[in-house]
Amino acid sequence: MKRLLPAVAVVAALIGGVLLLNRTDQVATLDGHPITRDELVFHMERLSRLDGPRALEEIKHDKTIWLLAKEQGLVESVDHADLLDAMAAENERRARTVASGGVVHGLVEFGAEEYYAHRLAELTTALRQALAPQLPVTDAEVRAAFDADRAQWSANATVYTYRKLDRGGGVLTTGTYDGSTARGVNAHDQELLAILGTLQPGQRSAPVDEGGQVTYYELVERRVDEEAAFTAYAGRIRQSLVDEKFQQFLQRRVDGGDLRVDTAAVETINAEDGNG
Repeated sequence: MKRLLPAVAVVAALIGGVLLLNRTDQVATLDGHPITRDELVFHMERLSRLDGPRALEEIKHDKTIWLLAKEQGLVESVDHADLLDAMAAENERRARTVASGGVVHGLVEFGAEEYYAHRLAELTTALRQALAPQLPVTDAEVRAAFDADRAQWSANATVYTYRKLDRGGGVLTTGTYDGSTARGVNAHDQELLAILGTLQPGQRSAPVDEGGQVTYYELVERRVDEEAAFTAYAGRIRQSLVDEKFQQFLQRRVDGGDLRVDTAAVETINAEDGNG
């Protein structure tokens, strides 16, 4: 009898494999990871009753983030059911905190869609940080990005000299707007920058209604300290390039993902949902 055990084990494993492949709740796989019927229906409803095939494309994108996060050790599971279990545990933790007089940040209790969006945003941020060393941005790339759009990156290092004119072209006031001292919290300053930023020296703006009085702005001079602008914006430019490289990396993984679909199962769900 002992010599039969290995054979029995093999048969059991094969049967188990067949049962797994024929699971009635599985409608697709992504890189071998199951996408269940409940998962697909959840996303169809989350995405305003999008039909099955289009919802699967959204799932492919989002689940790729989960798969990458698992590769980086940020999550243990990529299964939808485990996500719902984690939501239940989180809601219980928050309820206990509130009951004991503590403070929770954000919602006291998550719904499924809210928790999904919350975790997806958390994982995307954590994944971007984890992958940053693999997506280096050089100083030359930062400088090239600055040079490619100096106007956008120079606002805080630009000094505008302007004149405010009446309908007849008479000078009402003259002024200077210094971007290096502005903090963008004043609505008038934001509007003024929006006007002056589109003008070349000598050009006059379109008419501006200021409390019932129509005026015009004429740009007299624009002075830009480009090195100061580069110093001020280099960090932000570098981060934008990291984000860009992360999105490109993610899209390559999405495009290369192996999505296999049980078409008949998806069509059945579409018919039940009224999308068939």
